[in-house]
Amino acid sequence: MEKTRTIRRLAAILFADVIGYSRMMAEDEVGALAALNRHRETAFDPVVAQHNGRIVKLMGDGTLVEFASVVEAVECALALQRAAAETDGPSGIRLRIGVNLGDIIIQGDDIYGDGVNIAARLEPLADPGGLCVSSVVLESIRDRVDAVFRDGGEVEVKNIARPVKVWHWCPGDCGGADRGARPVSAAPARRHDGPSIAVLAFTNMSGDAEQEYFSDGIAEDIITDLSKVSGLTVIARNSSFTYKGRPVDLRAVGRELGVAYVLEGSVRRAAQRVRVTAQLIDTATGGHVWAERYDGDLADVFAVQDAVTMKIVEALKVRLTPAERSGITTAGTANAQAHDAFLRMRSLLMSPMLSAPGYRLAVAHGQRAIELDPDYAQALALLSTYQWLDWHNGWTGDAPDVVAERAKALADRALSVDPEESLAHVAVAVAARFHGDYERALPAGRKAVSLSPDSGLALFSLAEILCTSGHPEEAVPMLERAIRLEPAMSQMHLQFLGQAHFLMGNFETAALVFRERLQLARDTDIGRAWLAATLGHLGEVEEARAVWAELMAMKPDFDLAPRLARFRYTRPEDPARVLAGLGKAGLPAAT
Repeated sequence: MEKTRTIRRLAAILFADVIGYSRMMAEDEVGALAALNRHRETAFDPVVAQHNGRIVKLMGDGTLVEFASVVEAVECALALQRAAAETDGPSGIRLRIGVNLGDIIIQGDDIYGDGVNIAARLEPLADPGGLCVSSVVLESIRDRVDAVFRDGGEVEVKNIARPVKVWHWCPGDCGGADRGARPVSAAPARRHDGPSIAVLAFTNMSGDAEQEYFSDGIAEDIITDLSKVSGLTVIARNSSFTYKGRPVDLRAVGRELGVAYVLEGSVRRAAQRVRVTAQLIDTATGGHVWAERYDGDLADVFAVQDAVTMKIVEALKVRLTPAERSGITTAGTANAQAHDAFLRMRSLLMSPMLSAPGYRLAVAHGQRAIELDPDYAQALALLSTYQWLDWHNGWTGDAPDVVAERAKALADRALSVDPEESLAHVAVAVAARFHGDYERALPAGRKAVSLSPDSGLALFSLAEILCTSGHPEEAVPMLERAIRLEPAMSQMHLQFLGQAHFLMGNFETAALVFRERLQLARDTDIGRAWLAATLGHLGEVEEARAVWAELMAMKPDFDLAPRLARFRYTRPEDPARVLAGLGKAGLPAAT
């Protein structure tokens, strides 16, 4: 019997329970059950779906819900309770709600862990018709939710070693918001996710393993095109391609990636002919939404990709702006050979086992693409962006300054060729950031995200720039979005999410995030250093020293100061605060 795969991640957990349901059942069992079912169908379930929550399970009159975003979890809870207060609830149903942010373990359809346990313990503490949240939730949502929470102090939670600081909200403030209240201002309007989709790696049916780059490339081009559509949530390649080469239950894929639809397909390439099949699957039912086959000359592959993309958009009833309609039907080059060289380069650069020989071969393919089409903006931009692998690793033997200048020149050329190419703006932003030119890096990063809202690379690049240029509060939603889109890359995004919260002074949330990162990347040195500094600020001296001891055992010559200097922080107090945290724990790296 196949062992159930265990998945861990950071999640927001909402636990809701009906007030007085036992009394209602004692008075009228049939009526109480009917009222509960009506409430779930007409009030609870639609609001949860609107806020992109997943109902994990029902437990009598209680409901456990998982969210990828803590903001959406709290907004969902507020929407439920405000609606109930305005209408007195469907059939008299009223709720208490608890919300927590923490580490969870996913097994099949169910979730476990302290993150779940604390949410369940917070629910009974909520006022009738209100909600109770942990302090990590309040730190994470600050300035992004329209509500006022009052201080509930520290409470002992069953089976949790340390007290949990809690905060309360209820309609009309429950008469208690004048004391200990903490205002959280209204957030700016933000885009609703709409339909969500993952594009799996297309199966190579060519009978030639060397053609793998081509089938992968078609799927990845479709992902790139779909990520430009603001009405869609598109899971990034790094996550959807993790299922490559193994049989999967598409409904399980939907649960693990949090998507309603999956696109799967195959590619057969023979001489100058190509056949592409594609199927769009509803992950709730496993049923086909549509399936089609495309045959044509190799030069027609661009038209095939456009046709598949437009079919998805039509099937999901997504409305395109004129700019989006134009953007998703632009291949970037009309030269099939240049595109082929680009696919070969991208396939090598995306390899998790990339080394110096593979890097040099990838660059050669990229240079070949540019020789065939000097105005191929995507190829220029990708070559520029990945120069930073050489800058970090020294794979070509060129001096870092030479590599940096080469990256900048390629980025500038890509942008001049196509000012509307998102990847070109990413390349410009990354190059400018490494040169310490934030006046250019910030607008370029913002433009990249506006052109491709679901590009994990664009979101991460802008978030890193925001963190180091004194705007960590803006980086938080970017990184949360990146984690939603790239769960397989979450350990990288969690590092910067933890740093952003640290720089905002949200030390409790930062500690939670860094601990989660250590679960996913057990050999991280920089993650341990930031966690130790965070714990120092929290006064958790013993744990800080234990984390630092692990770091020293892994890398005895670790020196944090030059690592911080490499990031070129614009505010000197930011790296100083990291070192100060170590100092509070009495750690030698602070001297």
